[in-house]
Amino acid sequence: MTAYLGVETSLTGRRWIGPGGEAERQAEAMAQATGLPRALCQTLARLGVPPAEAESYLGPTLRDLMPDPRSLRDMEVAAARVLHALERRERIAIFADYDVDGGASAALLIDWLRRMGAGRPTLYIPDRIDEGYGPNAPAMRDLAAGHDLIVCVDCGTVSHEALAAATGADVVVLDHHLGGETLPPALAVVNPNRQDESGDLGHLCAAGVVFLMLVEAGRQLRAAGRAGPDLMALLDLVALATVADVAPLVGVNRAFVRQGLRVMARRARAGLVALGDVARLDGPPAAYHLGFVLGPRVNAGGRIGQADLGARLLASDDPGEARALALRLEALNEERRAVEAEVRAAALAQAEARGFDAPLVWAAGEGWHPGVVGIVATRLKEAADRPAVVIGLEGDEGKGSGRSVAGVDLGAAVQRLAREGVLLKGGGHRMAAGLTVARDRLEEAMARLSDLLARQGAGTGGPADLRLDGVLMPGAATLELVERIEAAGPFGAGAPGPRYVFPDCRIGFARVLGGAHLKLRLDDGMGATLDAIAFGAAEGPLGAALLNHGGARFHLAGRVEINHWGGRQVVQLRLEDAAPA
Repeated sequence: MTAYLGVETSLTGRRWIGPGGEAERQAEAMAQATGLPRALCQTLARLGVPPAEAESYLGPTLRDLMPDPRSLRDMEVAAARVLHALERRERIAIFADYDVDGGASAALLIDWLRRMGAGRPTLYIPDRIDEGYGPNAPAMRDLAAGHDLIVCVDCGTVSHEALAAATGADVVVLDHHLGGETLPPALAVVNPNRQDESGDLGHLCAAGVVFLMLVEAGRQLRAAGRAGPDLMALLDLVALATVADVAPLVGVNRAFVRQGLRVMARRARAGLVALGDVARLDGPPAAYHLGFVLGPRVNAGGRIGQADLGARLLASDDPGEARALALRLEALNEERRAVEAEVRAAALAQAEARGFDAPLVWAAGEGWHPGVVGIVATRLKEAADRPAVVIGLEGDEGKGSGRSVAGVDLGAAVQRLAREGVLLKGGGHRMAAGLTVARDRLEEAMARLSDLLARQGAGTGGPADLRLDGVLMPGAATLELVERIEAAGPFGAGAPGPRYVFPDCRIGFARVLGGAHLKLRLDDGMGATLDAIAFGAAEGPLGAALLNHGGARFHLAGRVEINHWGGRQVVQLRLEDAAPA
């Protein structure tokens, strides 16, 4: 395949691959048939959208994309049991994971129960360090002693021993993590990734599963002649969880996020309003803000602070309480960044010494905080373009997190190692997993995991090619065009946003921003300019070349976006790569 614009090796070491072949012909046909901008048609063609479906794809609706909740096993039983608990005014407990998906799932249930006029349920989120992920027997035993119903959200599918300890209470599991060959002893286990499910809804995060359960509850209420709350008002939480949990933005997930962002823009949820204000969000939220601004702050409590802070914030309907919680999470997020930077530097050095050419990149260190190993694993994955695992060692054990790349199912491999006894504990989904390993079996476990991932094709390629949707000129990158392109979103996991190259541009100015980022202005030589920012690029080869450009011209590649600043909207290029023109 010929390199796009002749770029065989860019400043970041990648070959550029541009549009061509059948996708380019489809884009041309779509542009002629629909009158849509060619740049937008190139994106739709890459996403596999036929010309006849272009208009409907640009306006995804829940009505068109919503699956039947009853297509999931145990759904009717789960919804009926929750409604029964409401009618009988039973004592309800919610056991949730400590990440954004778990917190948002718990907040969904709490908010819905509040709208139904129920009392506030007990919220239990385990401590990441003391209890680890998922239900544990002591906690479930204690909850069962004082509650009639325990709802486990974003966890519980493989917690056989823990759920068996909940004697005297019914347990309902609403989860999305990969299930084992047998199910735990629960009244209902609703999970699109159960072994006996079709997998058609396997892209849902836990909050999506909870939302479907609430849809089914609404159906049962209507059948009984009763009305339930407006579920559309809860989609802001589903959108946040979907993006933050890196769920593929395909199918109904697209509608969840699109509708959820609209709900969020109304600023009706006290917790999200407070968090956005503390994070200094200027303008309506986009999918990017959910994943990289709000999500990390919600996560901060579970990572290095009090585990239930994020869920309490999302469930709060008191602006004063929400403001206090948001400020606490902001402080914890700053602390998390400092801890992460220290662990990241050590992990990168260790992984580089071990080599980035194996199917699995991994690092382990004494006392590395378990709340940041997942983030650091993401950084290793991005650096090596292959699955990565980072483990914090303490005593005789190590607790770690892994992140995967497209086409490699890390969760299944980790779960297999747990079944084989190589790991003490392990589970997750395709793109992320958690594990616990005995210190004296660490090397063995990582070697075995590397072997399993190699069989899936991990580590077979060099630096990933940079795929481009087409060429744009600075003068063509207007607000109107970018708004039309964004209609093909939201973009994220499973549906990457379009990437364009701005060819043969001069660097009007370049300066370092915030110590690590690069702020630029591009000039096409014909009077048109475009602002650009390259996050984290100041100290790498990209930053060095552009800061010391000496008047040279460059091809510059990245994603166009609308930057809201000081009440103004301007088009900005989020620069990812460049090559000499």
